[in-house]
Amino acid sequence: MEARSRKIGSLAGVRIVDLSQFEAGPSCTEALAWLGAEVVKVENPNGGEQSRRAFARESNKDSWYFLQFNANKKSVTANIKSPEGLALVKELAKRADVFIENMAPGTIERLGLGYEELRPLNPRLIYAQVKGFGEGTPYENFLSFDPIAQAMGGIMSVSGEAGSRPIKPGPGLGDTGTGMLLAISILAALYEAKSTGKGQRIQVAMEDACKHYIRLAWAHTSGTGEACGRYGPKALGGRTAPQGVFRCKGGGPNDYAYIMCHAAMPEHWERLLDVIGRPDLKGDPRFATAAARRDNEDEVNALVESWTLRHDKYTVMKALGDAGIPCGAVRDTLEMINDPDLVRRGIMQYADHPEYGPYKMVGWPVRHDGATPKLEPAPLLGQHNEDVYASWLGLGAGDIAALRERGVI
Repeated sequence: MEARSRKIGSLAGVRIVDLSQFEAGPSCTEALAWLGAEVVKVENPNGGEQSRRAFARESNKDSWYFLQFNANKKSVTANIKSPEGLALVKELAKRADVFIENMAPGTIERLGLGYEELRPLNPRLIYAQVKGFGEGTPYENFLSFDPIAQAMGGIMSVSGEAGSRPIKPGPGLGDTGTGMLLAISILAALYEAKSTGKGQRIQVAMEDACKHYIRLAWAHTSGTGEACGRYGPKALGGRTAPQGVFRCKGGGPNDYAYIMCHAAMPEHWERLLDVIGRPDLKGDPRFATAAARRDNEDEVNALVESWTLRHDKYTVMKALGDAGIPCGAVRDTLEMINDPDLVRRGIMQYADHPEYGPYKMVGWPVRHDGATPKLEPAPLLGQHNEDVYASWLGLGAGDIAALRERGVI
Protein backbone atom coordinates (compact mmCIF):
# COMPACT_ATOMS: atom_id res chain seq x y z
CA MET A 1 0.00 0.00 0.00
CA GLU A 2 1.44 3.37 -1.01
CA ALA A 3 1.47 6.19 1.51
CA ARG A 4 -1.49 8.40 0.76
CA SER A 5 -2.75 11.47 2.52
CA ARG A 6 -5.00 14.23 1.31
CA LYS A 7 -7.02 17.10 2.60
CA ILE A 8 -10.26 15.70 3.97
CA GLY A 9 -13.29 17.83 3.21
CA SER A 10 -15.82 16.12 5.46
CA LEU A 11 -16.19 19.28 7.57
CA ALA A 12 -15.43 21.82 4.84
CA GLY A 13 -17.25 25.06 5.58
CA VAL A 14 -17.44 24.45 9.32
CA ARG A 15 -15.92 27.38 11.21
CA ILE A 16 -14.59 26.92 14.73
CA VAL A 17 -13.40 29.61 17.13
CA ASP A 18 -10.93 27.92 19.45
CA LEU A 19 -10.07 29.49 22.81
CA SER A 20 -8.85 26.21 24.30
CA GLN A 21 -5.36 25.57 25.63
CA PHE A 22 -2.89 22.82 26.53
CA GLU A 23 -4.31 19.37 25.58
CA ALA A 24 -7.97 18.52 26.21
CA GLY A 25 -9.57 21.26 24.10
CA PRO A 26 -6.80 21.44 21.47
CA SER A 27 -7.00 17.66 20.94
CA CYS A 28 -10.67 18.06 20.11
CA THR A 29 -10.22 20.96 17.71
CA GLU A 30 -7.19 19.35 16.06
CA ALA A 31 -9.28 16.28 15.23
CA LEU A 32 -11.95 18.49 13.68
CA ALA A 33 -9.29 20.43 11.75
CA TRP A 34 -7.90 17.19 10.32
CA LEU A 35 -11.41 16.41 9.09
CA GLY A 36 -11.66 19.70 7.21
CA ALA A 37 -13.04 22.28 9.64
CA GLU A 38 -11.50 25.76 9.63
CA VAL A 39 -10.24 26.01 13.19
CA VAL A 40 -9.13 29.48 14.22
CA LYS A 41 -7.10 29.54 17.40
CA VAL A 42 -7.56 32.91 19.16
CA GLU A 43 -4.46 33.80 21.17
CA ASN A 44 -3.03 36.56 23.31
CA PRO A 45 -0.80 38.82 21.16
CA ASN A 46 1.83 38.72 23.92
CA GLY A 47 3.15 35.18 23.77
CA GLY A 48 0.06 33.31 22.64
CA GLU A 49 -1.34 30.15 24.18
CA GLN A 50 0.68 29.15 27.26
CA SER A 51 1.87 25.84 25.88
CA ARG A 52 3.76 27.58 23.03
CA ARG A 53 6.49 28.55 25.48
CA ALA A 54 5.77 26.69 28.74
CA PHE A 55 7.45 23.49 27.54
CA ALA A 56 9.80 24.96 24.93
CA ARG A 57 13.37 23.63 24.75
CA GLU A 58 14.46 26.74 22.86
CA SER A 59 13.20 30.12 24.10
CA ASN A 60 12.69 31.53 20.61
CA LYS A 61 10.67 28.62 19.22
CA ASP A 62 7.29 27.07 19.91
CA SER A 63 7.38 23.91 22.01
CA TRP A 64 7.13 20.44 20.51
CA TYR A 65 4.17 20.03 22.86
CA PHE A 66 2.33 22.86 21.08
CA LEU A 67 3.09 21.40 17.66
CA GLN A 68 1.57 18.04 18.63
CA PHE A 69 -1.85 19.46 19.53
CA ASN A 70 -2.34 22.31 17.09
CA ALA A 71 -1.69 20.91 13.63
CA ASN A 72 -3.90 22.02 10.74
CA LYS A 73 -5.20 25.10 12.60
CA LYS A 74 -4.99 28.83 11.97
CA SER A 75 -3.83 31.37 14.55
CA VAL A 76 -5.09 34.89 15.07
CA THR A 77 -4.31 37.23 17.93
CA ALA A 78 -6.73 39.36 19.91
CA ASN A 79 -6.32 41.07 23.25
CA ILE A 80 -9.70 40.02 24.66
CA LYS A 81 -9.12 42.07 27.81
CA SER A 82 -9.49 45.18 25.66
CA PRO A 83 -12.90 46.29 24.36
CA GLU A 84 -11.71 46.17 20.75
CA GLY A 85 -10.23 42.69 21.10
CA LEU A 86 -13.35 41.39 22.82
CA ALA A 87 -15.48 42.86 20.05
CA LEU A 88 -13.33 41.10 17.43
CA VAL A 89 -13.86 37.71 19.06
CA LYS A 90 -17.59 38.31 19.33
CA GLU A 91 -17.69 39.13 15.63
CA LEU A 92 -15.89 35.86 14.90
CA ALA A 93 -18.37 34.01 17.13
CA LYS A 94 -21.28 35.50 15.16
CA ARG A 95 -19.94 33.81 12.03
CA ALA A 96 -18.79 30.56 13.64
CA ASP A 97 -20.46 27.18 13.87
CA VAL A 98 -18.58 26.16 17.02
CA PHE A 99 -16.99 28.03 19.91
CA ILE A 100 -14.81 26.02 22.30
CA GLU A 101 -12.97 26.83 25.53
CA ASN A 102 -11.37 24.96 28.43
CA MET A 103 -10.30 27.77 30.73
CA ALA A 104 -10.40 27.61 34.52
CA PRO A 105 -13.93 27.69 36.01
CA GLY A 106 -15.55 31.11 35.68
CA THR A 107 -12.81 32.62 33.49
CA ILE A 108 -14.67 32.70 30.18
CA GLU A 109 -17.66 34.35 31.85
CA ARG A 110 -15.48 37.03 33.45
CA LEU A 111 -14.01 37.76 30.04
CA GLY A 112 -17.49 38.43 28.64
CA LEU A 113 -17.60 35.40 26.37
CA GLY A 114 -19.87 33.10 28.35
CA TYR A 115 -22.66 31.09 26.76
CA GLU A 116 -25.40 33.52 27.83
CA GLU A 117 -23.39 36.34 26.24
CA LEU A 118 -22.80 34.63 22.89
CA ARG A 119 -26.08 32.75 22.40
CA PRO A 120 -28.09 35.89 21.45
CA LEU A 121 -25.43 36.81 18.91
CA ASN A 122 -25.60 33.48 17.07
CA PRO A 123 -28.52 31.10 17.77
CA ARG A 124 -26.84 28.40 15.63
CA LEU A 125 -23.65 28.45 17.67
CA ILE A 126 -22.49 25.23 19.30
CA TYR A 127 -20.82 26.33 22.50
CA ALA A 128 -18.46 23.60 23.74
CA GLN A 129 -16.62 23.49 27.05
CA VAL A 130 -14.16 21.17 28.78
CA LYS A 131 -14.15 21.39 32.56
CA GLY A 132 -12.21 19.50 35.20
CA PHE A 133 -15.24 18.56 37.27
CA GLY A 134 -18.93 18.53 36.44
CA GLU A 135 -21.23 21.44 37.18
CA GLY A 136 -23.13 20.89 40.40
CA THR A 137 -20.45 18.72 42.01
CA PRO A 138 -18.70 19.88 45.19
CA TYR A 139 -15.53 20.23 43.11
CA GLU A 140 -16.82 22.22 40.13
CA ASN A 141 -14.59 25.21 40.89
CA PHE A 142 -11.45 23.12 41.45
CA LEU A 143 -8.59 23.15 38.94
CA SER A 144 -7.78 19.90 37.18
CA PHE A 145 -5.19 18.38 34.88
CA ASP A 146 -4.95 14.95 33.28
CA PRO A 147 -3.61 13.07 36.34
CA ILE A 148 -6.28 14.62 38.59
CA ALA A 149 -9.00 13.49 36.20
CA GLN A 150 -7.53 9.99 36.00
CA ALA A 151 -7.46 9.77 39.79
CA MET A 152 -11.02 11.04 40.31
CA GLY A 153 -12.40 9.19 37.29
CA GLY A 154 -11.26 5.77 38.52
CA ILE A 155 -8.54 5.03 35.97
CA MET A 156 -5.71 5.07 38.51
CA SER A 157 -7.60 2.71 40.81
CA VAL A 158 -7.43 -0.05 38.20
CA SER A 159 -3.89 0.70 36.98
CA GLY A 160 -0.77 -0.84 38.50
CA GLU A 161 0.33 -4.15 39.94
CA ALA A 162 -1.88 -6.04 42.39
CA GLY A 163 -1.07 -5.01 45.93
CA SER A 164 0.85 -1.91 44.84
CA ARG A 165 -0.10 1.75 44.87
CA PRO A 166 -2.23 3.19 42.03
CA ILE A 167 -0.35 4.54 39.03
CA LYS A 168 -1.19 6.92 36.19
CA PRO A 169 -1.15 5.24 32.77
CA GLY A 170 1.05 6.99 30.23
CA PRO A 171 -1.66 8.05 27.72
CA GLY A 172 -3.50 11.32 28.29
CA LEU A 173 -6.86 9.69 28.85
CA GLY A 174 -8.06 12.63 30.93
CA ASP A 175 -6.95 15.16 28.33
CA THR A 176 -6.95 13.72 24.80
CA GLY A 177 -9.53 11.12 25.83
CA THR A 178 -11.88 13.89 26.91
CA GLY A 179 -11.19 15.82 23.71
CA MET A 180 -12.20 12.86 21.56
CA LEU A 181 -15.55 12.47 23.35
CA LEU A 182 -16.22 16.18 22.98
CA ALA A 183 -15.40 16.03 19.25
CA ILE A 184 -17.99 13.28 18.77
CA SER A 185 -20.65 15.31 20.53
CA ILE A 186 -19.77 18.41 18.50
CA LEU A 187 -20.23 16.41 15.30
CA ALA A 188 -23.63 15.24 16.53
CA ALA A 189 -24.62 18.82 17.41
CA LEU A 190 -23.54 20.04 13.97
CA TYR A 191 -25.69 17.36 12.35
CA GLU A 192 -28.68 18.36 14.48
CA ALA A 193 -28.18 22.06 13.73
CA LYS A 194 -28.48 21.35 9.99
CA SER A 195 -32.14 20.41 10.43
CA THR A 196 -33.15 22.58 13.41
CA GLY A 197 -31.09 25.72 12.83
CA LYS A 198 -30.38 25.77 16.55
CA GLY A 199 -27.10 25.47 18.40
CA GLN A 200 -26.58 24.11 21.88
CA ARG A 201 -24.25 24.15 24.83
CA ILE A 202 -22.04 21.07 25.24
CA GLN A 203 -20.02 20.44 28.36
CA VAL A 204 -17.81 17.53 29.33
CA ALA A 205 -15.93 17.13 32.60
CA MET A 206 -12.55 15.41 32.40
CA GLU A 207 -13.40 13.44 35.53
CA ASP A 208 -16.58 12.10 33.91
CA ALA A 209 -14.86 11.31 30.61
CA CYS A 210 -12.36 9.10 32.42
CA LYS A 211 -15.21 7.00 33.80
CA HIS A 212 -16.17 6.19 30.20
CA TYR A 213 -12.82 4.47 29.59
CA ILE A 214 -13.10 1.88 32.39
CA ARG A 215 -16.35 0.17 31.49
CA LEU A 216 -14.84 -3.28 32.02
CA ALA A 217 -14.17 -2.20 35.60
CA TRP A 218 -17.80 -1.12 35.97
CA ALA A 219 -18.89 -4.53 34.68
CA HIS A 220 -16.70 -6.20 37.32
CA THR A 221 -18.25 -4.14 40.11
CA SER A 222 -21.79 -4.68 38.85
CA GLY A 223 -21.22 -8.42 38.72
CA THR A 224 -19.42 -8.86 42.04
CA GLY A 225 -20.47 -5.93 44.21
CA GLU A 226 -16.76 -5.25 44.81
CA ALA A 227 -14.36 -2.55 43.70
CA CYS A 228 -12.37 -3.58 40.66
CA GLY A 229 -8.72 -4.16 41.56
CA ARG A 230 -5.39 -3.78 39.80
CA TYR A 231 -4.07 -6.52 37.53
CA GLY A 232 -0.82 -5.12 36.19
CA PRO A 233 -0.43 -5.88 32.48
CA LYS A 234 -3.41 -8.22 32.44
CA ALA A 235 -6.86 -7.36 31.24
CA LEU A 236 -9.19 -6.31 34.05
CA GLY A 237 -10.27 -9.46 35.88
CA GLY A 238 -6.90 -11.14 35.33
CA ARG A 239 -8.45 -14.57 34.77
CA THR A 240 -6.20 -15.86 31.99
CA ALA A 241 -2.76 -17.52 31.98
CA PRO A 242 -0.48 -16.96 30.24
CA GLN A 243 -1.28 -13.29 29.82
CA GLY A 244 1.11 -10.38 30.20
CA VAL A 245 4.53 -9.10 29.20
CA PHE A 246 7.39 -11.57 28.81
CA ARG A 247 11.08 -10.71 28.66
CA CYS A 248 12.77 -11.20 25.33
CA LYS A 249 16.36 -11.38 24.13
CA GLY A 250 18.17 -8.05 24.30
CA GLY A 251 17.55 -7.01 27.87
CA GLY A 252 16.54 -3.43 27.00
CA PRO A 253 13.80 -1.55 28.86
CA ASN A 254 11.23 -2.45 26.19
CA ASP A 255 12.53 -5.85 25.09
CA TYR A 256 9.25 -7.52 25.95
CA ALA A 257 6.38 -9.13 24.11
CA TYR A 258 2.78 -9.21 25.25
CA ILE A 259 1.30 -12.70 24.98
CA MET A 260 -2.28 -13.69 25.67
CA CYS A 261 -3.89 -17.12 25.52
CA HIS A 262 -7.59 -16.42 25.82
CA ALA A 263 -9.46 -18.45 28.44
CA ALA A 264 -12.33 -19.07 26.02
CA MET A 265 -10.00 -20.32 23.27
CA PRO A 266 -8.06 -23.39 24.45
CA GLU A 267 -6.48 -23.74 21.03
CA HIS A 268 -4.24 -20.75 21.83
CA TRP A 269 -2.48 -22.73 24.55
CA GLU A 270 -2.17 -25.82 22.37
CA ARG A 271 -0.59 -23.77 19.58
CA LEU A 272 1.76 -22.04 22.01
CA LEU A 273 3.10 -25.37 23.23
CA ASP A 274 3.91 -26.31 19.64
CA VAL A 275 5.75 -23.03 18.98
CA ILE A 276 7.88 -23.18 22.13
CA GLY A 277 8.76 -26.81 21.46
CA ARG A 278 6.80 -28.39 24.33
CA PRO A 279 4.01 -30.41 22.64
CA ASP A 280 4.72 -33.08 25.26
CA LEU A 281 2.81 -30.92 27.77
CA LYS A 282 -0.48 -31.17 25.90
CA GLY A 283 -2.95 -32.85 28.21
CA ASP A 284 -0.79 -32.32 31.29
CA PRO A 285 -3.33 -31.84 34.10
CA ARG A 286 -1.37 -28.84 35.45
CA PHE A 287 -2.10 -26.92 32.25
CA ALA A 288 -4.97 -28.71 30.52
CA THR A 289 -7.67 -26.17 31.39
CA ALA A 290 -7.80 -22.40 31.83
CA ALA A 291 -8.51 -22.90 35.53
CA ALA A 292 -5.53 -25.23 35.90
CA ARG A 293 -3.21 -22.78 34.15
CA ARG A 294 -4.45 -20.00 36.38
CA ASP A 295 -3.72 -22.09 39.47
CA ASN A 296 -0.22 -22.82 38.16
CA GLU A 297 0.43 -19.38 36.70
CA ASP A 298 4.01 -19.00 37.92
CA GLU A 299 4.98 -22.30 36.32
CA VAL A 300 3.17 -21.37 33.09
CA ASN A 301 4.92 -18.00 32.90
CA ALA A 302 8.35 -19.51 33.59
CA LEU A 303 7.76 -22.03 30.83
CA VAL A 304 6.84 -19.34 28.29
CA GLU A 305 9.60 -16.95 29.30
CA SER A 306 12.29 -19.60 29.05
CA TRP A 307 11.46 -19.58 25.34
CA THR A 308 10.94 -15.83 24.79
CA LEU A 309 14.33 -15.03 26.38
CA ARG A 310 16.01 -16.87 23.51
CA HIS A 311 14.46 -14.62 20.84
CA ASP A 312 14.05 -10.91 20.18
CA LYS A 313 10.57 -9.46 20.58
CA TYR A 314 9.83 -9.20 16.84
CA THR A 315 10.82 -12.82 16.28
CA VAL A 316 8.55 -13.81 19.16
CA MET A 317 5.68 -11.79 17.72
CA LYS A 318 6.08 -13.25 14.22
CA ALA A 319 6.35 -16.83 15.42
CA LEU A 320 3.28 -16.58 17.61
CA GLY A 321 1.30 -14.41 15.19
CA ASP A 322 1.93 -16.86 12.36
CA ALA A 323 0.64 -19.63 14.62
CA GLY A 324 -2.58 -17.79 15.44
CA ILE A 325 -1.63 -16.75 18.99
CA PRO A 326 -2.32 -13.15 20.11
CA CYS A 327 1.03 -11.43 20.64
CA GLY A 328 2.50 -7.95 20.29
CA ALA A 329 6.00 -6.55 20.69
CA VAL A 330 6.31 -3.71 23.21
CA ARG A 331 7.40 -0.80 21.03
CA ASP A 332 8.76 2.52 22.25
CA THR A 333 8.35 5.95 20.67
CA LEU A 334 11.82 5.99 19.12
CA GLU A 335 11.24 2.66 17.39
CA MET A 336 7.94 3.87 16.02
CA ILE A 337 9.06 7.32 14.90
CA ASN A 338 11.79 5.60 12.86
CA ASP A 339 9.48 2.94 11.40
CA PRO A 340 9.20 3.59 7.65
CA ASP A 341 5.98 1.59 7.46
CA LEU A 342 4.16 4.19 9.54
CA VAL A 343 5.18 6.86 7.02
CA ARG A 344 4.30 4.62 4.10
CA ARG A 345 0.80 4.12 5.48
CA GLY A 346 0.31 7.82 6.24
CA ILE A 347 -0.02 7.28 9.99
CA MET A 348 3.20 9.19 10.66
CA GLN A 349 3.60 12.18 8.36
CA TYR A 350 6.07 14.96 7.70
CA ALA A 351 5.09 18.59 8.24
CA ASP A 352 7.24 21.52 7.14
CA HIS A 353 7.33 24.03 10.00
CA PRO A 354 8.66 27.59 9.52
CA GLU A 355 10.89 27.29 12.61
CA TYR A 356 11.81 23.61 12.70
CA GLY A 357 11.68 22.62 9.05
CA PRO A 358 10.41 19.11 8.22
CA TYR A 359 9.43 17.02 11.23
CA LYS A 360 7.47 13.81 11.78
CA MET A 361 4.22 13.63 13.65
CA VAL A 362 1.41 11.15 14.20
CA GLY A 363 -1.74 12.37 12.49
CA TRP A 364 -5.38 11.28 12.45
CA PRO A 365 -5.31 7.47 12.08
CA VAL A 366 -8.64 6.92 10.29
CA ARG A 367 -8.48 6.43 6.52
CA HIS A 368 -11.07 8.15 4.32
CA ASP A 369 -11.37 6.36 0.97
CA GLY A 370 -7.91 4.93 1.57
CA ALA A 371 -6.23 8.19 2.58
CA THR A 372 -5.39 9.69 5.93
CA PRO A 373 -5.96 13.45 6.45
CA LYS A 374 -3.01 15.54 5.28
CA LEU A 375 -0.94 16.97 8.10
CA GLU A 376 -0.23 20.71 8.14
CA PRO A 377 2.11 22.20 10.77
CA ALA A 378 0.85 24.07 13.82
CA PRO A 379 0.60 27.79 13.10
CA LEU A 380 2.96 30.51 14.25
CA LEU A 381 1.41 33.04 16.62
CA GLY A 382 -0.91 35.33 14.65
CA GLN A 383 0.11 33.75 11.36
CA HIS A 384 -3.42 34.01 9.97
CA ASN A 385 -4.48 37.45 11.19
CA GLU A 386 -4.78 38.87 7.67
CA ASP A 387 -6.44 35.74 6.27
CA VAL A 388 -9.10 35.26 8.97
CA TYR A 389 -9.96 38.88 9.72
CA ALA A 390 -10.32 39.54 6.00
CA SER A 391 -12.26 36.40 5.03
CA TRP A 392 -14.45 36.20 8.16
CA LEU A 393 -14.99 39.87 9.01
CA GLY A 394 -14.23 41.64 5.75
CA LEU A 395 -11.50 43.83 7.23
CA GLY A 396 -9.08 45.46 4.81
CA ALA A 397 -5.31 45.61 5.05
CA GLY A 398 -5.50 49.11 6.52
CA ASP A 399 -7.97 48.02 9.21
CA ILE A 400 -5.75 45.11 10.21
CA ALA A 401 -2.65 47.29 10.27
CA ALA A 402 -4.46 49.76 12.54
CA LEU A 403 -5.51 46.99 14.92
CA ARG A 404 -1.91 45.85 15.10
CA GLU A 405 -0.68 49.40 15.76
CA ARG A 406 -3.12 49.78 18.65
CA GLY A 407 -1.97 46.48 20.16
CA VAL A 408 -5.37 44.83 19.71
CA ILE A 409 -3.87 42.00 17.64
